Amino acid sequence: MGNRLSKIYTKTGDDGTTGLGDGTRVAKDHARVEAYGTVDEANSTIGMVLAVPNLPADIHECLTGVQHDLFDLGGELCIPGMRLIEAQHTERLEEKLDAFNEPLPPLKDFILPGGGPAAAACHLARTIVRRAERRVWSLAALSPELSPEPARYLNRLSDLLFVIARVLARHENGAEVIWKRNRGAG
Repeated sequence: MGNRLSKIYTKTGDDGTTGLGDGTRVAKDHARVEAYGTVDEANSTIGMVLAVPNLPADIHECLTGVQHDLFDLGGELCIPGMRLIEAQHTERLEEKLDAFNEPLPPLKDFILPGGGPAAAACHLARTIVRRAERRVWSLAALSPELSPEPARYLNRLSDLLFVIARVLARHENGAEVIWKRNRGAG
């Protein structure tokens, strides 16, 4: 790749626009920029999970793969007409989800985010992935040529992150915080 980013600032965005991967300039709050920007935010938050020491190796490997997928997904959103995320990416998430979920006890109640540092960071990543999914659907409403795969991938990823947060709560010797409906006033 060489020294492609030898100069980080360009000043071309000082007018409130940014360049897409195909060279088109759009407003920085354009739906496409919101979509790939939120995917980038989700990827960064998964990096926070990965930064927690002593993660189980299978989770570390899974989330590292997800980070690469999210970088590709952001590229797909940044370049109109690009296709990088396919059904097989989502199917891989489903396989991981089933494997991580199988040994967990069945859910009988809602869980509040928490359970330990890695589990809490994973819950945060899950909510940002959900927002990314909403931003992709907003973009899809304006860009009918957009493949449905990025939204499907993000939908499944948020489910996977929920299950991984449950696994991490146990790994960190934390307890899942169960939502209590009738806990009284005050």
